[in-house]
Amino acid sequence: MSIEKNIQTVKDFFAAISRGDRQALLTLVAEDISWIIPGEDWPLAGTHRGHAGLADLLETASKSMETSTEPREFVAQGDRVLAVGFASGKVKATNKTFEDEWIFAITVRDGRLTDIREYIDTQALARAAQMDVSGPV
Repeated sequence: MSIEKNIQTVKDFFAAISRGDRQALLTLVAEDISWIIPGEDWPLAGTHRGHAGLADLLETASKSMETSTEPREFVAQGDRVLAVGFASGKVKATNKTFEDEWIFAITVRDGRLTDIREYIDTQALARAAQMDVSGPV
């Protein structure tokens, strides 16, 4: 596929996420998709594989946070597309807000996303997900 088509596929992916259109997402990703989100101490960190892993990730995300994601730039070479963007939101369990600048490194093959590496401000998200613990006064 051309670089332009790969970029459009990634744009379609983010548009489907914004709409909450899970069926469109499944048609845009390979059955053996691998989505890695580094970090600890927050619910979305880990490696998510296949359509089942994607479904679990989306379910966990919708239950645990409210977020607005805005891709701002796309850079591509061959089958790799870097999406650079910004997200803001709130972790539901703590009611704490976060802001996050991110980069997704995405591989597109035959018109489908096969690999996503999400590079985010894990510290901001971990802080937002951390429960406040207060001792006796």
